[in-house]
Amino acid sequence: MKTMNYTKYRRYEPIPLPDRTWPDRIIEKAPIWCSVDLRDGNQALSVPMNMEKKLMMFKLLTDIGFKEIEVGFPSSAEIEYNFMRKLIEDKLIPEDVTVQVLVQAREHLIRRTFDSLKGVKNAIVHIYNSTSTSQRRLVFKKSRKEIIDIAVSGARLVKELGDAEENPGIRYEYSPESFTGTEMDFAAEICNAVIDVLQPTPDHQMVINLPATVEAHTPNIHADQIEWMCRHLDKRDSVQVSLHTHNDRGTGIAATELALLAGADRVEGTLFGNGERTGNADLVTIALNMFSQGIDPGLDFTDINYVRDVYRYCTGMDVHPRHPYVGELVYTAFSGSHQDAINKGMHARTDGESQIWDVPYLPIDPRDVGRSYKSIVRINSQSGKGGVAYIMDTEFGFSLPKAMHPEFGLLIQKETDKREEELVPEEIWAVFEENYLNTTVPFALEDVNVRMETDKASGKHMANVTGKILKNGKTLDIEGRGNGPIDAFVHGLKQYVDFDFQFESFDEHAIKEGADAQAVAYISVITGDNRRVFGAGIDTDITFASYKAILSAINRVG
Repeated sequence: MKTMNYTKYRRYEPIPLPDRTWPDRIIEKAPIWCSVDLRDGNQALSVPMNMEKKLMMFKLLTDIGFKEIEVGFPSSAEIEYNFMRKLIEDKLIPEDVTVQVLVQAREHLIRRTFDSLKGVKNAIVHIYNSTSTSQRRLVFKKSRKEIIDIAVSGARLVKELGDAEENPGIRYEYSPESFTGTEMDFAAEICNAVIDVLQPTPDHQMVINLPATVEAHTPNIHADQIEWMCRHLDKRDSVQVSLHTHNDRGTGIAATELALLAGADRVEGTLFGNGERTGNADLVTIALNMFSQGIDPGLDFTDINYVRDVYRYCTGMDVHPRHPYVGELVYTAFSGSHQDAINKGMHARTDGESQIWDVPYLPIDPRDVGRSYKSIVRINSQSGKGGVAYIMDTEFGFSLPKAMHPEFGLLIQKETDKREEELVPEEIWAVFEENYLNTTVPFALEDVNVRMETDKASGKHMANVTGKILKNGKTLDIEGRGNGPIDAFVHGLKQYVDFDFQFESFDEHAIKEGADAQAVAYISVITGDNRRVFGAGIDTDITFASYKAILSAINRVG
C-alpha cells in the first residue's frame, strides 16, 4: 500500500475564542434565505440555463417562498443583462421579492450593473473582491491596504449610484471573497471599511456576506470565525451577517447550521446544493432539517417531487437517490428489522398515539413533502417478515395475522433469493395469491349449508354443516357438527384428510366496502407433527371465506 503525500498540506489553525457561545445555542427560527441558483448555481453548469429555463427557475423559487434571489451577474454576459431587464420590464418580480445582482468591485462593471437595474423596486447590489492570503500573494500581488482600497472604491461608487437612483428599495451587500482563507483581523478591517462607506442603519440594513468560497476546515472552526466576526463588525444592529458555504469537505450544511448558532442572520445557497466543484450549501436540506425539529422553515417544499423535476429540467443535473428528504430511496427500507419497526410505528399512529411524529427510521412524515407511503417499504433479499406484511396491508388491504408473518415472509424470501432482485408489490401479491388463494388441490369448496340449533342436553348453540366439496375433482358429501360453523366444517372435513390436524386460530377482516364488499379469512391448523400452517380465503360471505381458508391450509400441508 502506498502512503499518500499528506505532508504537502497544512492544517488550518483554530480561532482563539475560548469564550465561544455557539455550542450552547439552538436554532430557533429560520434565517433570511437567499437563493443563488440563478447565479452561482447557473455558472457551475456545463450548459448554463437559457432564458426560458432561467424564467422557469425564477418562478419556481418565488413559488417556494424565497424573498431574496440572486438572479445573476448582469455585467458578465448579454444573457445575464437581458434576463434582469426582462424581469423588470415584464413585471415578473413579485412585490415582496428582492432581486440580488453580483458584481466585482470594478467601476465599469458596477455602472453596467446599475444600468440593468433601472426601474427595479427592490434590489441588493452585491459587490465583492478577493481577500485571502493566497489570493493577495499569488493572484493580485497586492498589500492589505491595496485590497482594502479596491473594496472601498467599489463601495463608494455603489453608494453614489444608489443615492442617485433615490430608491430606498436598493440595498447593498459586500463579500470578502475567500473569507475562510482570510486572516480574521483583516476580514474585520476590510468589512468595517466598507460599512463605514455605506453607512447602513437599523432601518436600512446592509449585508456582510462571509463566504466559505472554498471549504477549508471543520464546521466548528467556521462557527468560531462567524462568532468572532459578529463580535468585531461595526454597526452590528445595521448589518445582516450572511453565510455562503461551499461543500469541498462535504460539510457545507453542518458548517451553515453551526454558523447560524454562532450568530449569522442569513443563508445563501442553492436547491440540492448545485454549485462550483462540490457545490453550495443545500437549502432544501437545511430548511427541512429545521422543519424536522418543529421550526417553520419559511419555504414551501410540500411538493418536493415537482421542485426536483423543475430543477432537473432547468439545470440538467440529477438528484441522488439517497439525497436527504428528496432522493427516490430516502423513505424506503429494505432491511427486515427496519421494515418491522416502521410497520409497528405506522400502526401505533393509527391506534391513536400522540400526534407528534414518531416513526422509527422516518425523520419526517413523507406526506409532508408530497410523498406517499407506497415506497416506504420495498422488498428484496434483505427484507423481513414485517416489511412483507406492511406491503400486503398498505398496498392490498390484507392485514395478515402476526403469527402468519414468518410463514409468508419465508415464501417471499425464497422468491427474492431465486430472482436475485427486488420484488414490486404486484409480484408479492402474486406469491400470496398462488400460495394461499389459488390452492384448490386436492380440496376445493363446492357448496355448504349451515343450520344452527340448541343442544337440548347442554343448552349450547351448535352448528350443523352439510354440503359438498371436491377432492381431486371428485364430489364428496360433507357433514359435521361443532360449536360453530368453522368447527363443524373441520369435523366434517377430517374424514377425507389423510393426516391428523387440529384447527388452531381464525382471523378475518373486510377488504372492500359497499355492495361488493368482500372479506378475507385466515385460518391456521396444527398438524400431527406439530407444524403450523396457514390458509386464506376470500368471499362476500365471511363464513364461506373461512371454509376456503381451511381448505387452503389443508392443501398447503400436503
